[in-house]
Amino acid sequence: MCTSAEPSELCRGHLPGDLAMWFFILAELSVFAILILAFTVTQALKPQMFSDSRLLLATSTGLAMTLSLVTAGLFAALAQARVRRSRPRHGAVFLWLALLAASVYVVLKVTEYRHLLASGLGMEHNTFFTLYWILTGFHFLHVLLGMFILGWLAERCRRGLYDAANHNGFECGVLYWHMVDLVWVVLFPLVYVLN
Repeated sequence: MCTSAEPSELCRGHLPGDLAMWFFILAELSVFAILILAFTVTQALKPQMFSDSRLLLATSTGLAMTLSLVTAGLFAALAQARVRRSRPRHGAVFLWLALLAASVYVVLKVTEYRHLLASGLGMEHNTFFTLYWILTGFHFLHVLLGMFILGWLAERCRRGLYDAANHNGFECGVLYWHMVDLVWVVLFPLVYVLN
């Protein structure tokens, strides 16, 4: 139920962002879906290799990365709520917190990559690690781009360039970040947990 304090487009069921961003996100999710399908089919064909290889990954690290990205997504959503209420400077604070949380993911992922390479578990080690590097590397690049976008949005919020009437570009950036979160929520159990 809508109240008078809520922006009118939310009451009308307005889709955040713009249609072009939704098509872009759909295209990105399609690429991830193909990679996830390749991983799943290959796992069905080589279950023992995938099970043995998965034991070489630290599930606790994967869980910590998941928590950091989900936390960043929460902060981005809180920033969006502030911007919708014409409080962009408060939104900037939440975006900086989102970037801090996302930085934990980056540090953990780089540390994991370095450990795997030092252990000889590079892309050529076996099929599991080939797909692991492709999937997580592609996602990692999306995280870096998402962090750049969040930083850019935070600076624009700090300068007061968004408000309740002018926040479409802001919502597009936050949508991109939520797509990055969503993909990792699927990748974590697929790569680190499920046999």
